[in-house]
Amino acid sequence: MVGTPTSRDEAAEEHQSGAGEREHGGRGRPERNETPAERMDRNWSELLQELRVTQTGVQILSGFLLTLPFQQRFTTLDAQQRAIYLIAVALSTIATALLVSPVSSHRLLFRRGEKDTLVATADRLAKAGLVTLALTVTTVVLLIFDVVLGRTAGWVAAGCILAFFILVWLVLPLAVGRARSGGAPQG
Repeated sequence: MVGTPTSRDEAAEEHQSGAGEREHGGRGRPERNETPAERMDRNWSELLQELRVTQTGVQILSGFLLTLPFQQRFTTLDAQQRAIYLIAVALSTIATALLVSPVSSHRLLFRRGEKDTLVATADRLAKAGLVTLALTVTTVVLLIFDVVLGRTAGWVAAGCILAFFILVWLVLPLAVGRARSGGAPQG
């Protein structure tokens, strides 16, 4: 159904679209006079813009990882470092697949009147891709610090980077969202 919100974000947007400015003293979302189809088109367009940024980053990271075995120093890695490297490559490959998959979904669902399904599916895939990207970067940091400074430094750096990702990609946006909505549940 095109008129039914397909994700929590869309439900929150629909909830706030009519009253956001008035209820929150000008701090809410601006009122939009758009049909459900226009909202889906806008959501799809915004999602594609976000994916363009993340796809470029994950592809550069993947390319970097794929060149490492061809470097002379790669042969000096111990068994654990090689395992960490392979985990990073696997995560990077999964992140690439997840972040590019909305394009495949679009091709398969194009002109079938399934924009709401497409947006909801792409939203979930993008979120999973971001989680996997954060794990990829964390694993790469683990490997680099392990090689340069030692195993303990590697685990400490990886823990710090993972905590940072959780802070800026999850906690901060949720906190800002709650503050802007006056603590009301988004729903």
